[in-house]
Amino acid sequence: MKNKILITGAKGQVGTELVLEANKRGYDVVGPASTELDITDAGQVRQMLEGLSLCAVINAAAYTDVDGAEEHQNIAYSVNAEGVGNLAAVCKQLDIPLLHISTDYVFDGEKESPYLESDETKPTCVYGASKLEGEQALQNGWQKHIILRVSWVFGANGHNFVKTMLRLSESRDELSVVNDQYGAPTAAKSIASCLLNIVERSKFGAADFPWGVYHYQSEPGVTWYEFANEIFEQADAQGILNKQVKVNPVSSSEFSAPVIRPSNSKLSGKKIQRVFDQPADNWKNQLSEVFKVS
Repeated sequence: MKNKILITGAKGQVGTELVLEANKRGYDVVGPASTELDITDAGQVRQMLEGLSLCAVINAAAYTDVDGAEEHQNIAYSVNAEGVGNLAAVCKQLDIPLLHISTDYVFDGEKESPYLESDETKPTCVYGASKLEGEQALQNGWQKHIILRVSWVFGANGHNFVKTMLRLSESRDELSVVNDQYGAPTAAKSIASCLLNIVERSKFGAADFPWGVYHYQSEPGVTWYEFANEIFEQADAQGILNKQVKVNPVSSSEFSAPVIRPSNSKLSGKKIQRVFDQPADNWKNQLSEVFKVS
Protein backbone atom coordinates (compact mmCIF):
# COMPACT_ATOMS: atom_id res chain seq x y z
CA MET A 1 0.00 0.00 0.00
CA LYS A 2 1.03 3.61 -0.53
CA ASN A 3 -0.53 5.86 2.10
CA LYS A 4 -3.79 5.99 3.96
CA ILE A 5 -6.41 8.44 2.74
CA LEU A 6 -9.81 9.30 4.20
CA ILE A 7 -12.69 10.17 1.88
CA THR A 8 -15.81 11.69 3.43
CA GLY A 9 -19.17 11.17 1.74
CA ALA A 10 -17.73 7.99 0.26
CA LYS A 11 -21.11 6.65 -0.84
CA GLY A 12 -22.00 9.76 -2.83
CA GLN A 13 -21.58 10.54 -6.50
CA VAL A 14 -17.98 11.76 -6.40
CA GLY A 15 -17.09 9.89 -3.22
CA THR A 16 -17.82 6.53 -4.81
CA GLU A 17 -15.51 7.31 -7.72
CA LEU A 18 -12.82 8.55 -5.34
CA VAL A 19 -12.88 5.30 -3.40
CA LEU A 20 -12.71 3.23 -6.59
CA GLU A 21 -9.87 5.26 -8.08
CA ALA A 22 -7.89 5.45 -4.82
CA ASN A 23 -8.16 1.69 -4.36
CA LYS A 24 -7.03 1.19 -7.95
CA ARG A 25 -3.96 3.34 -7.27
CA GLY A 26 -3.03 1.30 -4.22
CA TYR A 27 -4.11 3.58 -1.39
CA ASP A 28 -5.30 2.29 1.96
CA VAL A 29 -8.75 3.89 1.78
CA VAL A 30 -10.97 4.81 4.69
CA GLY A 31 -14.34 5.64 3.15
CA PRO A 32 -17.11 6.26 5.67
CA ALA A 33 -20.60 7.11 4.48
CA SER A 34 -22.37 10.13 5.95
CA THR A 35 -24.13 7.78 8.37
CA GLU A 36 -20.74 6.59 9.61
CA LEU A 37 -19.03 9.96 9.82
CA ASP A 38 -21.13 13.07 10.41
CA ILE A 39 -18.83 15.97 9.59
CA THR A 40 -21.19 18.36 11.40
CA ASP A 41 -20.19 16.63 14.65
CA ALA A 42 -16.78 18.05 15.56
CA GLY A 43 -16.17 15.44 18.23
CA GLN A 44 -16.91 12.60 15.83
CA VAL A 45 -14.56 14.08 13.23
CA ARG A 46 -11.77 14.40 15.77
CA GLN A 47 -12.28 10.89 17.11
CA MET A 48 -12.08 9.30 13.65
CA LEU A 49 -9.12 11.27 12.33
CA GLU A 50 -7.03 10.93 15.49
CA GLY A 51 -7.11 7.18 15.18
CA LEU A 52 -5.68 7.14 11.67
CA SER A 53 -2.31 7.95 10.14
CA LEU A 54 -3.46 9.85 7.06
CA CYS A 55 -1.61 11.43 4.15
CA ALA A 56 -4.74 13.34 3.10
CA VAL A 57 -8.44 13.90 3.68
CA ILE A 58 -10.71 14.49 0.69
CA ASN A 59 -14.08 15.97 1.55
CA ALA A 60 -16.78 14.74 -0.82
CA ALA A 61 -19.56 15.15 1.75
CA ALA A 62 -22.04 17.87 0.90
CA TYR A 63 -25.69 18.88 0.86
CA THR A 64 -26.19 19.22 -2.90
CA ASP A 65 -29.96 19.65 -3.29
CA VAL A 66 -29.94 23.15 -4.77
CA ASP A 67 -33.71 23.67 -4.55
CA GLY A 68 -34.03 21.85 -1.24
CA ALA A 69 -31.43 24.10 0.35
CA GLU A 70 -33.83 27.04 0.12
CA GLU A 71 -36.23 25.22 2.44
CA HIS A 72 -33.63 23.42 4.57
CA GLN A 73 -31.14 26.23 5.10
CA ASN A 74 -29.95 24.98 8.48
CA ILE A 75 -28.98 21.60 7.06
CA ALA A 76 -27.23 23.15 4.04
CA TYR A 77 -25.11 25.46 6.19
CA SER A 78 -24.45 22.78 8.77
CA VAL A 79 -23.01 20.34 6.20
CA ASN A 80 -21.54 22.69 3.59
CA ALA A 81 -20.05 25.27 5.95
CA GLU A 82 -19.79 24.11 9.57
CA GLY A 83 -18.81 20.58 8.55
CA VAL A 84 -15.94 21.89 6.45
CA GLY A 85 -14.83 24.05 9.36
CA ASN A 86 -14.76 20.99 11.60
CA LEU A 87 -12.61 19.07 9.15
CA ALA A 88 -10.26 22.04 8.74
CA ALA A 89 -9.77 22.41 12.50
CA VAL A 90 -8.94 18.75 13.07
CA CYS A 91 -6.77 18.48 9.95
CA LYS A 92 -4.78 21.50 11.15
CA GLN A 93 -4.35 19.94 14.58
CA LEU A 94 -3.07 16.71 13.04
CA ASP A 95 -1.20 18.34 10.10
CA ILE A 96 -3.24 16.54 7.43
CA PRO A 97 -3.79 18.20 4.02
CA LEU A 98 -7.49 18.68 3.24
CA LEU A 99 -8.88 18.63 -0.29
CA HIS A 100 -12.41 19.96 -0.67
CA ILE A 101 -14.90 19.96 -3.56
CA SER A 102 -16.78 23.19 -4.22
CA THR A 103 -19.04 24.55 -6.94
CA ASP A 104 -19.66 27.06 -9.70
CA TYR A 105 -22.65 28.26 -7.64
CA VAL A 106 -20.36 30.54 -5.64
CA PHE A 107 -20.66 32.87 -8.67
CA ASP A 108 -23.75 34.72 -9.87
CA GLY A 109 -23.35 33.58 -13.48
CA GLU A 110 -23.42 37.09 -14.93
CA LYS A 111 -19.90 37.00 -16.37
CA GLU A 112 -19.76 36.27 -20.10
CA SER A 113 -16.38 34.50 -20.18
CA PRO A 114 -15.26 31.47 -18.12
CA TYR A 115 -14.78 32.17 -14.43
CA LEU A 116 -11.29 32.50 -12.99
CA GLU A 117 -10.36 31.65 -9.41
CA SER A 118 -9.72 35.35 -8.80
CA ASP A 119 -13.19 36.48 -9.89
CA GLU A 120 -15.53 37.93 -7.29
CA THR A 121 -17.78 35.39 -5.62
CA LYS A 122 -21.43 36.33 -5.45
CA PRO A 123 -23.78 33.40 -4.81
CA THR A 124 -27.47 33.95 -5.52
CA CYS A 125 -28.93 30.99 -3.62
CA VAL A 126 -28.58 29.24 -0.27
CA TYR A 127 -26.68 26.31 -1.76
CA GLY A 128 -24.06 28.59 -3.30
CA ALA A 129 -23.82 30.74 -0.18
CA SER A 130 -23.36 27.71 2.07
CA LYS A 131 -20.65 26.31 -0.19
CA LEU A 132 -18.86 29.66 -0.23
CA GLU A 133 -18.99 29.82 3.56
CA GLY A 134 -17.42 26.35 3.60
CA GLU A 135 -14.61 27.57 1.34
CA GLN A 136 -13.99 30.51 3.66
CA ALA A 137 -13.99 28.27 6.74
CA LEU A 138 -11.28 26.15 5.13
CA GLN A 139 -9.24 29.09 3.87
CA ASN A 140 -9.32 30.75 7.29
CA GLY A 141 -8.86 27.53 9.25
CA TRP A 142 -6.04 25.58 7.60
CA GLN A 143 -3.26 26.53 5.23
CA LYS A 144 -2.76 23.10 3.66
CA HIS A 145 -5.90 22.95 1.56
CA ILE A 146 -7.04 22.51 -2.01
CA ILE A 147 -10.48 23.80 -2.97
CA LEU A 148 -11.56 22.33 -6.30
CA ARG A 149 -14.53 24.07 -7.89
CA VAL A 150 -16.46 21.98 -10.41
CA SER A 151 -19.69 22.34 -12.36
CA TRP A 152 -22.63 20.22 -13.53
CA VAL A 153 -21.39 16.99 -11.98
CA PHE A 154 -22.64 13.70 -13.40
CA GLY A 155 -21.66 10.09 -12.96
CA ALA A 156 -22.66 6.47 -12.81
CA ASN A 157 -23.73 6.81 -9.16
CA GLY A 158 -26.12 9.07 -7.32
CA HIS A 159 -28.61 11.57 -8.66
CA ASN A 160 -27.66 13.76 -11.61
CA PHE A 161 -28.95 15.28 -14.84
CA VAL A 162 -27.99 12.29 -16.97
CA LYS A 163 -29.90 9.87 -14.75
CA THR A 164 -32.89 12.24 -14.68
CA MET A 165 -33.03 12.51 -18.47
CA LEU A 166 -32.89 8.75 -18.92
CA ARG A 167 -35.56 8.19 -16.26
CA LEU A 168 -37.93 10.77 -17.75
CA SER A 169 -37.48 9.34 -21.24
CA GLU A 170 -39.00 6.07 -20.06
CA SER A 171 -42.42 7.69 -19.69
CA ARG A 172 -42.22 10.67 -22.05
CA ASP A 173 -41.66 11.16 -25.76
CA GLU A 174 -40.86 14.87 -25.41
CA LEU A 175 -38.90 16.83 -22.81
CA SER A 176 -38.42 20.56 -22.31
CA VAL A 177 -34.90 21.59 -21.27
CA VAL A 178 -33.46 25.03 -20.53
CA ASN A 179 -31.37 26.48 -23.34
CA ASP A 180 -30.15 29.78 -21.86
CA GLN A 181 -27.87 28.45 -19.11
CA TYR A 182 -24.33 27.75 -20.26
CA GLY A 183 -21.69 25.64 -18.57
CA ALA A 184 -19.84 22.36 -18.80
CA PRO A 185 -20.77 18.92 -17.47
CA THR A 186 -18.02 17.34 -15.38
CA ALA A 187 -17.69 13.61 -14.79
CA ALA A 188 -17.40 12.47 -11.17
CA LYS A 189 -14.79 9.96 -12.30
CA SER A 190 -12.67 12.75 -13.78
CA ILE A 191 -12.96 14.83 -10.63
CA ALA A 192 -11.73 11.86 -8.60
CA SER A 193 -8.71 11.42 -10.88
CA CYS A 194 -7.91 15.13 -10.75
CA LEU A 195 -7.91 15.22 -6.93
CA LEU A 196 -5.74 12.12 -6.61
CA ASN A 197 -3.34 13.48 -9.23
CA ILE A 198 -2.85 16.50 -6.98
CA VAL A 199 -2.22 14.27 -3.95
CA GLU A 200 0.47 12.47 -5.95
CA ARG A 201 2.33 15.62 -6.97
CA SER A 202 5.82 16.05 -5.59
CA LYS A 203 6.07 18.05 -2.36
CA PHE A 204 2.41 17.38 -1.53
CA GLY A 205 2.00 18.06 2.17
CA ALA A 206 4.83 20.60 2.32
CA ALA A 207 4.17 24.12 3.53
CA ASP A 208 5.29 25.59 0.20
CA PHE A 209 3.04 23.34 -1.92
CA PRO A 210 0.78 25.46 -4.17
CA TRP A 211 -2.27 25.26 -1.90
CA GLY A 212 -5.42 27.24 -2.67
CA VAL A 213 -8.45 27.43 -4.94
CA TYR A 214 -8.55 25.78 -8.36
CA HIS A 215 -11.15 25.40 -11.10
CA TYR A 216 -11.37 22.05 -12.85
CA GLN A 217 -12.35 22.76 -16.42
CA SER A 218 -14.42 20.52 -18.67
CA GLU A 219 -15.01 20.84 -22.40
CA PRO A 220 -16.94 21.45 -24.55
CA GLY A 221 -19.15 24.13 -23.05
CA VAL A 222 -22.87 23.59 -23.69
CA THR A 223 -26.33 24.56 -22.54
CA TRP A 224 -28.52 22.11 -20.61
CA TYR A 225 -30.52 21.62 -23.82
CA GLU A 226 -27.39 20.69 -25.76
CA PHE A 227 -26.28 18.41 -22.94
CA ALA A 228 -29.64 16.61 -23.04
CA ASN A 229 -29.38 16.08 -26.80
CA GLU A 230 -25.90 14.59 -26.39
CA ILE A 231 -27.19 12.26 -23.67
CA PHE A 232 -29.93 10.90 -25.91
CA GLU A 233 -27.67 10.71 -28.94
CA GLN A 234 -25.13 8.58 -27.07
CA ALA A 235 -27.81 6.53 -25.33
CA ASP A 236 -29.42 5.76 -28.67
CA ALA A 237 -26.08 4.79 -30.19
CA GLN A 238 -25.48 2.35 -27.33
CA GLY A 239 -28.94 0.83 -27.59
CA ILE A 240 -30.14 2.23 -24.26
CA LEU A 241 -33.24 3.85 -25.75
CA ASN A 242 -36.04 1.98 -27.47
CA LYS A 243 -37.56 5.13 -28.94
CA GLN A 244 -36.71 8.63 -30.13
CA VAL A 245 -37.03 11.40 -27.55
CA LYS A 246 -37.65 14.95 -28.73
CA VAL A 247 -35.96 17.67 -26.68
CA ASN A 248 -37.57 21.11 -26.80
CA PRO A 249 -35.52 24.19 -25.86
CA VAL A 250 -37.10 26.55 -23.32
CA SER A 251 -35.95 29.67 -21.49
CA SER A 252 -35.29 29.81 -17.76
CA SER A 253 -38.34 32.00 -17.32
CA GLU A 254 -40.53 29.27 -18.80
CA PHE A 255 -39.08 26.61 -16.50
CA SER A 256 -40.45 26.90 -13.00
CA ALA A 257 -37.88 26.22 -10.26
CA PRO A 258 -37.31 27.49 -6.70
CA VAL A 259 -33.80 28.62 -7.67
CA ILE A 260 -32.71 30.31 -10.88
CA ARG A 261 -29.48 28.68 -11.99
CA PRO A 262 -26.48 30.80 -13.12
CA SER A 263 -26.65 31.87 -16.74
CA ASN A 264 -22.94 31.11 -17.10
CA SER A 265 -21.30 28.33 -15.08
CA LYS A 266 -18.25 27.87 -17.29
CA LEU A 267 -15.00 27.60 -15.35
CA SER A 268 -11.53 28.39 -16.65
CA GLY A 269 -8.94 25.70 -16.01
CA LYS A 270 -5.86 27.72 -16.95
CA LYS A 271 -4.52 27.85 -13.39
CA ILE A 272 -4.79 24.13 -12.63
CA GLN A 273 -3.22 23.28 -15.98
CA ARG A 274 -0.35 25.67 -15.36
CA VAL A 275 0.31 24.61 -11.75
CA PHE A 276 -0.52 20.90 -11.82
CA ASP A 277 -0.36 20.10 -15.54
CA GLN A 278 -3.99 19.02 -15.32
CA PRO A 279 -5.64 19.43 -18.75
CA ALA A 280 -9.30 20.11 -19.37
CA ASP A 281 -11.48 17.02 -19.38
CA ASN A 282 -13.69 16.06 -22.32
CA TRP A 283 -16.98 15.08 -20.67
CA LYS A 284 -18.38 13.44 -23.81
CA ASN A 285 -15.78 10.71 -23.48
CA GLN A 286 -16.97 9.97 -19.93
CA LEU A 287 -20.70 10.07 -20.65
CA SER A 288 -20.90 6.52 -22.00
CA GLU A 289 -19.72 5.17 -18.62
CA VAL A 290 -23.01 6.24 -17.04
CA PHE A 291 -25.09 4.11 -19.39
CA LYS A 292 -23.35 0.93 -18.29
CA VAL A 293 -25.02 1.05 -14.85
CA SER A 294 -28.24 2.86 -15.73
